[in-house]
Amino acid sequence: MKIRLDKYVWCVRLTKTRSLATELIAKGKILLNDQTVKPSREVKIGELIVVQKHSAKFEYKVLDLIDRRVGAALVKDYILDQTKEEEIQKLKVYQEAQRNYRLTDGKPTKKDRRELDRFLDDWSEIN
Repeated sequence: MKIRLDKYVWCVRLTKTRSLATELIAKGKILLNDQTVKPSREVKIGELIVVQKHSAKFEYKVLDLIDRRVGAALVKDYILDQTKEEEIQKLKVYQEAQRNYRLTDGKPTKKDRRELDRFLDDWSEIN
């Protein structure tokens, strides 16, 4: 059986859509055996798929080939997750930083800025 890399990545649920898989492969975010390849490259059993998510690299070994998308419970029959624990921790740190960033209001309002200026002026008078 022959199957394209973009289709395989979509079939084993590493991406939501096949067009997204094609785009990520073309951008070099999904590698095959640590090399950039074209989306049309054929996948073989035993090859290593590396997926770059933010600052972490997830590694998957191809166990079997498939030509149609399977349910999440059946994915383990086709790929083996070989991701190192430190890579998973990198992703968790990134996600926590994003969560904390979203909790802030961002740029201070005009009122906030005036209050900050008053506080800093009062602070400089004390010292």
